[in-house]
Amino acid sequence: MRKLVLVLVVFCAVIAQAATYSYLVFTNTTGTTTAFSVNNLTLTVNGSNLQVTNDAGTVNLVLTDLAAMQFSTSADSVMAVENVFDADQPVQVFNILGTSVGTFGSLMEAAQNLSAGAYVISNGRQTQKIVVR
Repeated sequence: MRKLVLVLVVFCAVIAQAATYSYLVFTNTTGTTTAFSVNNLTLTVNGSNLQVTNDAGTVNLVLTDLAAMQFSTSADSVMAVENVFDADQPVQVFNILGTSVGTFGSLMEAAQNLSAGAYVISNGRQTQKIVVR
């Protein structure tokens, strides 16, 4: 009985916490993000696609193109990057003062590990500015 009560308490806490998020954001393997309002949100796997349906309509996302999924408080709080680098290319990240923040295996990995702020990313041949919100 104690286990059942504990499971119910944890379940209710997770539901209460998830209720504060207004968007479900998907990031694909190129670093591009797409946000969906959670109002009447349903997710359905249909073959090799993830079908996302909410009040705005239905969108099909290719499962093999998805890199990450997360809840967010706003549609633009997750970085959206038009990636000029190859997907698996190592990048070095610098803050706006020019100090190295680190080297990451890809732009996607860097985006997932950076806190809010402005950064300059370099792959040794090209440089790109990004903003993480």
